[in-house]
Amino acid sequence: MSRLVHVVGAGLAGLAAAVQAQRRGARVVLHEAAAHAGGRCRSYFDVRLGATIDNGNHLLLSGNHAALGFLRAIGSADTLIGPSQPDYPFFDFADGAAWTIRMSPGRLPRWIFDANARTPDTQPADYFALLPLFFAKPGRTVGESMRAKGPVWDALVRPLLHAMLNTEPAEASAALAANLLRETVAAGGQACRPLIARNGLAHAFVEPALRLLQYGGADIRLGARVAGIAFSGTDSQERVSSIAFEDRAEPVVLAPGDGLVLATPSETARRLVPDLVAPDEFRAIVTVHFAVDAPSDLGPITCLVNGTANWLFANDGRLSATIAAADHLLATPHDELAHTVWQEVARAVRMSAVPMPPWQVVADPHATFAAVPSQEGLRAATRTRWNNFTLAGDWTATGLPATIEGAIRSGQKAADVLMNPSMER
Repeated sequence: MSRLVHVVGAGLAGLAAAVQAQRRGARVVLHEAAAHAGGRCRSYFDVRLGATIDNGNHLLLSGNHAALGFLRAIGSADTLIGPSQPDYPFFDFADGAAWTIRMSPGRLPRWIFDANARTPDTQPADYFALLPLFFAKPGRTVGESMRAKGPVWDALVRPLLHAMLNTEPAEASAALAANLLRETVAAGGQACRPLIARNGLAHAFVEPALRLLQYGGADIRLGARVAGIAFSGTDSQERVSSIAFEDRAEPVVLAPGDGLVLATPSETARRLVPDLVAPDEFRAIVTVHFAVDAPSDLGPITCLVNGTANWLFANDGRLSATIAAADHLLATPHDELAHTVWQEVARAVRMSAVPMPPWQVVADPHATFAAVPSQEGLRAATRTRWNNFTLAGDWTATGLPATIEGAIRSGQKAADVLMNPSMER
């Protein structure tokens, strides 16, 4: 059992690992290269908008048990809001149609037999086209595993998978898509109620975790960039012996019983860990924020079909549109992109497009690993060959795409494996 656990990386995976290790009795030292914690889920004040915004919009679901358990553990379970029912409003730019998917609460999908609850112009039998996806062979794409066409695909499955996998759905890993659907749609409406952080991701996930860690005696070191990791020993006795940091003259030596969780992006992990195989292809996400009050009848989340953006999030004094798999838009001038997205958003929410409100574009070129079969096969296991060293991050082999749920699961598992080396491999 590790007496002292070093966690490198204070994104959600690292925070989850640190909290889990502390809860299991370890003394924790949390190292973060940036001047702030949170990683891709940080919040910051934007001068142009005059508001605090998240680095990107993130949707959680009521069935994300690891994420919700983490929030309970850090005392912030009440920071999420969402509709009381698993309802999803849609707007289709192709024909201006608007409808709402109203999922039934149990596992039996009664909603597909209700014309007022399912996608327009579809029949219950159309939804059975999804079934082959759950039996897809490893290494297959979604397009190779099911019929990727028809009204259910075009108006429901493709938009949802596109946003949740951050990859063109037909090219995406069938295994990842199936795992995602098993934990959401196949689990019934009680697992699919959408949730968002009411006052931002930092307020919900980051600040409470840091407070809990500090209260428990953790040493939190921001601005501590790892320069290298030293390994020693042979065969079954291989271990991490020290960690070097750019801001320290001497490396941090790991005593017997001390452990390390590396919870950095995969690019950093590949640089630090010898012969590490990890995803090396990524997909971008672009978020366009508008400082404008949403119509009073607009729900917190709307799915957009056949437009530039995929999701529209409504917050107090702000509308935010998220564009998944947005690599093709990274070179587009921000003012041009903001204008295009605002024209669509105004149409979807029935607002005047003139004047255009203050806006901000946030682009993350490496938002997630590419959820395609070839990259899924590169995801690293939690356990490494070094007995006091584990890996965490949404890019590790969680079985899920790069999501908050996957990141938190990975961190908790990394801490558990480190604290209990006898855990099943």
